[in-house]
Amino acid sequence: MKKLFLIIGAPGSGKTTDASIIAEKHSDKIVHYSTGDMLREEVASGSELGKEIESYISKGALVPLQIIVNTIVSAIKNAPVDNILIDGYPRSEEQMTAFDELVNKEDDIDLVSVIEVRVSEAVARERILGRRAEAAPGEERSDDNEEVFVSRMKIYTEPLPAIQKFYEEKGLLHVIDGERTLDEVVADMEQFVLSKI
Repeated sequence: MKKLFLIIGAPGSGKTTDASIIAEKHSDKIVHYSTGDMLREEVASGSELGKEIESYISKGALVPLQIIVNTIVSAIKNAPVDNILIDGYPRSEEQMTAFDELVNKEDDIDLVSVIEVRVSEAVARERILGRRAEAAPGEERSDDNEEVFVSRMKIYTEPLPAIQKFYEEKGLLHVIDGERTLDEVVADMEQFVLSKI
């Protein structure tokens, strides 16, 4: 039985960093994927699904929802260990519903928890736009400007209440205060994940 933890959080919440540190520390029993990584790995595998994904990416088109869900399920089933952290998913009500339907049909996948790394918009803004101030000229990330930040934040926050309510009602939502130091957040998430596996 594969145990799955979905990790959601605003841009700048640190969710990817937190999850990768925990997976690295417990690599014998925990693996971490981000949705983008999974799509790239599927393409690299040369599978039929990978070829289909590549056909969308190469045209600059969005990869359809069903393909993303299938890719996640494929990654979970092929994961080298039984405990899986996936960050950055679901990003919309549509993704959440499609994934929920699929997981309900799968006997060997257990969605243990949805962990929300919660930060205020002010903290997220400071972290994302603060990176820009520290970057050397030419080193800025494309998402480190105000306009892009506002747009990414809106994409994250608009479906959030519905996502929170859905998983809260299932008793799966676990909120972590993401405004503390990296060590504190990682320790908190690590303790929670380990208590569930």
